[in-house]
Amino acid sequence: MSSRIHTPATVADAPAASHGLLEAVNKQLGVVPNLFRMVGNSPAALEGYLSLMGALGKGELSAPTRERIALAVAEINGCDYCLSAHTYLGKHVAKLDDAEMTANRNGGSNDPKAAAAVLFAKQVTDARGRVSNADLEAVKAAGYSEAAVLEIVLNVALNIWTNYANTVAETEIDFPVVHAQNA
Repeated sequence: MSSRIHTPATVADAPAASHGLLEAVNKQLGVVPNLFRMVGNSPAALEGYLSLMGALGKGELSAPTRERIALAVAEINGCDYCLSAHTYLGKHVAKLDDAEMTANRNGGSNDPKAAAAVLFAKQVTDARGRVSNADLEAVKAAGYSEAAVLEIVLNVALNIWTNYANTVAETEIDFPVVHAQNA
């Protein structure tokens, strides 16, 4: 299957303005996944995506919690590319086990504090941001600051963007394939 939006085969095949950004991805990951090369068709979109990811990496949420949120949002949106990528990253980078990632995909976590963040991310996604006062108070009561709450919302938005970009493009999955349960 080929993507509906062209995925340059190599960094050199991408627009020149994307080369430096894609080389940075290669340096960090040791590979340039299809998502990044596809998004690199728009140097502005690639720069925005990488900048937002970088900024969120400096925030209060841990890398494992950001992966948990990504898994929950990808499951809700039925994005097999993102589920595949974040299952791989969850296992190999964030060191999440299979039971944890299954809980994440179902909107929870085996870690009580992370469970509140993942549930809130699920609620934000399901309600398109229109969460209740009780939902907001619950995530704060679990120990998340208002800054962290905003970071949860922004992680949801970033993951919705990648879910939608990959779904629109039908990006070829270049990770071990994981399918959404309710796609």
